[in-house]
Amino acid sequence: MIVWINGAFGAGKTTAARELIELIPNSTLFDPEDIGAAVVRLLPPKHLTEVGDFQDLPIWRRLVIDTAAAMLAELGGTLVVPMTLLRQEYRDEIFGGLAARRIAVRHVLLAPAETILRERIAGRGTPPTLPPGEMGQGHWAYDHIEPYRAALASWLTADAHLIDTGALTPYETAARIAEDLGAGTVPVCDIVQTPEPTAETVAAGVLLFDEQDRVLLVDPTYKAGWEFPGGVVEPGEAPARAGVREVAEETGIQLEDVPGLLVVDWEPPAPPGYGGLRLLFDGGRLDSARARAVLLPGPELRGWCFASEEEAAELLPPVRYERLRWALRARERGAALYLEAGIPIG
Repeated sequence: MIVWINGAFGAGKTTAARELIELIPNSTLFDPEDIGAAVVRLLPPKHLTEVGDFQDLPIWRRLVIDTAAAMLAELGGTLVVPMTLLRQEYRDEIFGGLAARRIAVRHVLLAPAETILRERIAGRGTPPTLPPGEMGQGHWAYDHIEPYRAALASWLTADAHLIDTGALTPYETAARIAEDLGAGTVPVCDIVQTPEPTAETVAAGVLLFDEQDRVLLVDPTYKAGWEFPGGVVEPGEAPARAGVREVAEETGIQLEDVPGLLVVDWEPPAPPGYGGLRLLFDGGRLDSARARAVLLPGPELRGWCFASEEEAAELLPPVRYERLRWALRARERGAALYLEAGIPIG
């Protein structure tokens, strides 16, 4: 398993992690700051200046998942990971990627009072793994207090096991974490386990509309970005019926008719992804009563909304938005479209 120690800069994550590996048998320290340092050295400076933090780089998040999995495969036991994660979509991506590999994550949050954080920050320097554009800015840690406060007020306390370390030494903090782990009060992070594909896949999504012709979008807990109800077609399953099944599983809505096809989009392989066929179907319009009956499964989806095309552009990743855009055009014309990488062909 992984014990992920979260908290703001200055919360004492790394010092507590070093003490913790002495208390948990067969445990190893993995600090993703090392991945950040490597990424900063490897990537072109121009690329780095376009982001405010190495966590904003998809390559960093992917390498954290891959390295953690590789270390556990090599060493077994417990991996102790001290790393701040304040953006929920990054938590989703990393923990979801680990869950896809059947790696349990226990999420611990070190949360001293803000006054104590500021005192600790005052006596420490700026992390060495910032992109060049951020180097030398002494206010980096202070600038991250507000995002920490916002995360604390929204998703972070519901997601992690909180420990107030304001009056604790690093050893006492580690002992408290070890005690809580042993007592079973630090649960495995409740996130869906979606196995990573090992070959091309066929996925079926279903567009559902409200009375204002806005499209239903859902917010997965296990990956970044909003999505349409749907999922991977199982072996031997008809794609349209896979979409109906996924709609029922994800929203509680039972579609009586087989939905009509809007778009077939061939998604090219982009390592580490394999690509495959992505189909979108027209599930029709929901009246207000059926729309109010949407019921999401807790571990898999965190939220849902009806969005206009313009609003969907802000919520969906670009590749999914292009697929939606052309699906809406196909719905208007009454004829399905064939796309390759989101571009109509023929």
